[in-house]
Amino acid sequence: MQTPNPEPRTPNFLFSCLLELKKTMAFIDYYQVLGVDKSAGTKEIKAAYRKLARKYHPDLNPNDAGAKKKFQEINEAQEVLTDPEKRKKYDKYGEDWKHADEFEKARQAGGPGYAGGGRSGRAYAGAGSPFGEGGFYSEGSFDEGDYSDFFESLFGGQGRRSQQAKFRGGDYQAELQLSLEDVLKTEKRTLTVNGKNIRITIPAGVKNGQTIKIAGHGGQGVNGGPAGDLYITFNITDHPGIKRLEDDLYQAVEIDLFTALLGREITVDTLQGPVKLKVKPETQNGTKVRLKGKGMPRYKQEGSGDLIITYRVKLPENLNETQKEKFAELAKTFNA
Repeated sequence: MQTPNPEPRTPNFLFSCLLELKKTMAFIDYYQVLGVDKSAGTKEIKAAYRKLARKYHPDLNPNDAGAKKKFQEINEAQEVLTDPEKRKKYDKYGEDWKHADEFEKARQAGGPGYAGGGRSGRAYAGAGSPFGEGGFYSEGSFDEGDYSDFFESLFGGQGRRSQQAKFRGGDYQAELQLSLEDVLKTEKRTLTVNGKNIRITIPAGVKNGQTIKIAGHGGQGVNGGPAGDLYITFNITDHPGIKRLEDDLYQAVEIDLFTALLGREITVDTLQGPVKLKVKPETQNGTKVRLKGKGMPRYKQEGSGDLIITYRVKLPENLNETQKEKFAELAKTFNA
């Protein structure tokens, strides 16, 4: 008995095999990826994309392979669903949307089920393909360019990366601890952020909790997108005995009873150095003196705030008997 010759492995046969292989590839529901309904408009789709992109951005999820894969999926989903032509094909052909042109060529050659006319050959469609089940395959002559286009659309993700939307890099947050003395004048400092040295200028008078932006020094952008920004928050530590309120400084100065009663010149140590003050005779406890321009520099403005000195009169302690008698005699002169 003569063994029949096997069917030749024509390009059309490979075409059929590749479509069968296509069935084994994972299908990604772009609407589900973005969490939107199929009736969602472009504005809603873009809003959902931006929200998810921020959540799964690689800069915010370093060394997280799952987040990276998710980020790629949402980029792919928004690229298709925000393009009217691509979305139309996706809605019509589902997972086979990339092969829509090839399917249409076969369909136009003879309609679903049989192809005749312009091209020799036959085309079969089952219900599982875009036209039915069971897959799609063809027999007959097709141009080599048809197969090139089909292979490119089927395996394009391996040979040539599809264009994805540009995405801005993530912003970095940092804190810098300074003392009140550090912000009395503008100074430059070098910070190390993510292994990079950044030279920054700290303006005089910066306040506690204030944040400045260093543009372009955040995370690297994706697909050629711009870099994010670096935000530095200043933590200004308190100074012993000195309180800051906006641009004014408040400082308590202790004087003895005799200085308060008789008056004299004293020297006070301030943030800007020693200052000589004349204490008036009979200065009461809690008396305040304002020193103009001796406070903090005004942030990015001319001039400075004031320094408000509060006198705290300290009474003598551990008096001996003789001293007590002297004070008693003095008290009598006030009571007379």
